Amino acid sequence: MQPAARAGQAPAHRLHNASTGTPRADASNEAMAEPLIIQVRQHPGHVLVTVAGEVDISTVGELRERLAGLAAAGRPVVTDLDQVTFIDATGLGALVGAARRAAAHGASLQVVCSRPQTRNLLQLTGLDRRLGLSGTW
Repeated sequence: MQPAARAGQAPAHRLHNASTGTPRADASNEAMAEPLIIQVRQHPGHVLVTVAGEVDISTVGELRERLAGLAAAGRPVVTDLDQVTFIDATGLGALVGAARRAAAHGASLQVVCSRPQTRNLLQLTGLDRRLGLSGTW
């Protein structure tokens, strides 16, 4: 449950950790957030981007830049989200933007994730069909 707001204050909004389902404070616990780690590996026929940690408004810029650059290269991009413990709307937006950029350059972006919480989020938003969600690669 959310704590009650005091008079004149907005309620404290809480988000849930994708791996445990437990509430986590959005901005107040930024110092405790997991760092974002992005690893890029070139493979014959595609680029593999492995993302680990939390993807939120404070970390999404780095992910957006890396994916945009790779998508513009015209090679298929496979984005592995198995190690992502949290992703918010800004992270989803980065994936959609990279998929659009890849398509504009004759390539594609596919998301690979076996985490039920992340897969459910992508399915609920309809992004599983738009991004080509797979359980494994």
